[in-house]
Amino acid sequence: MKCQFTVNGRTYRPPARPVVVVCIDGSDDDYLTAALGAGRMPNVADMVQRGYRGLARGALPSFTNVNNACIVTGVPPNVTGITGNYFLDPDTGREVMMNSSKYLRCPTILAAAAKAGRRVAMITAKDKLRDLLSADLRGIAFSAEKAGEAVEGTHGVGNIESLVGQPTPDIYSADASLFVVRAGTALLERDMADFLYLSLTDYVQHGYEPAAAQSLDFYEAIDHEIGRLMDLGAVVAATADHGMNAKTAADGSANVIYLETLLQHRFGTDICVICPITDPYVAHHGSLGSLVMVHLPAGMDAGDVANWLTELDGITEVYDRATAVRRLELPADRIGDLVVLGGRHVVLGRTPEHHDLRQLQGRLRSHGGRCEEIVPMLISEPLHESYAAPAGDGLRNFDVFSVIC
Repeated sequence: MKCQFTVNGRTYRPPARPVVVVCIDGSDDDYLTAALGAGRMPNVADMVQRGYRGLARGALPSFTNVNNACIVTGVPPNVTGITGNYFLDPDTGREVMMNSSKYLRCPTILAAAAKAGRRVAMITAKDKLRDLLSADLRGIAFSAEKAGEAVEGTHGVGNIESLVGQPTPDIYSADASLFVVRAGTALLERDMADFLYLSLTDYVQHGYEPAAAQSLDFYEAIDHEIGRLMDLGAVVAATADHGMNAKTAADGSANVIYLETLLQHRFGTDICVICPITDPYVAHHGSLGSLVMVHLPAGMDAGDVANWLTELDGITEVYDRATAVRRLELPADRIGDLVVLGGRHVVLGRTPEHHDLRQLQGRLRSHGGRCEEIVPMLISEPLHESYAAPAGDGLRNFDVFSVIC
């Protein structure tokens, strides 16, 4: 079904064919390069030969909630209002998860497409994204994590395990992502949806480097499902919410700067560091990422603190609130007095007591900073001429629905 709709200042004209956008969570482009080079992604190789493969810049912080919200709205965080998986709510003064759609400040492309007559399905691996991204959506919305609990009255579809042909997967598994794309394929096969957003989980990327056997097996399985989607006549695009890097020292130990400990020792105990990567899936990253928010007590000179932070090894960028709003496209009321970023192999934490490194099983791969900002973009059709030489900011991951439509 052809239609046209406008949302958040952008007009979308999806083709009559089914439209599928896949967010391969945590997929640095190196994963695709390794899998394609090993001959493990023949469908994607064919896809990009007649379509497009390139790079796009994501949003900062390079976290899951931030970028998924941007992708399904087509706009940056200063419009969506989503600044992390976790934040200090200025309305309540409490530290809370940012998983509810009540925090989203603009409508989604998915809801607009449904209102325009498309049969929309949004499938996420993590249930934390389902509520956030399904705001005002008249369609199908469920997570692999809680697929067995989905019912038609609240999720738009029931009996999902029978639909997919496999039980609800463990969220700490590659199967959680594969369940998502298999479910999308099943909906397409049964003509139950024609406009799909499939958001995977980064279990594999947190655990394994691109050339690891587990990574190659995973991307081969993803390739198989992308092939099935294209065989069903879908226009397919894929991008990522963020990349991934090892965050370890030369000896393999976690390379952590416990910023709250250092700041409180130097400037006083009223300083609070918020780690926006924090979510229920602590075995992925131990709530350690490469960007944090620093909240200062009233009267403390942010400039003095910022100057001191910039002298720390491993700290790459420090912005006061006004500069973060301007340079990182963030909403002023949902960030700290300072926004601090770490280097490629550095994560920033609160105190040693806040982070249980035992859950990481001796490996720490994470994201959140500038070095995880660039992500792949795949399209099964040639890139439209309006994007071929993008002006100004270049291609963004949240352009993906615009590109495919």
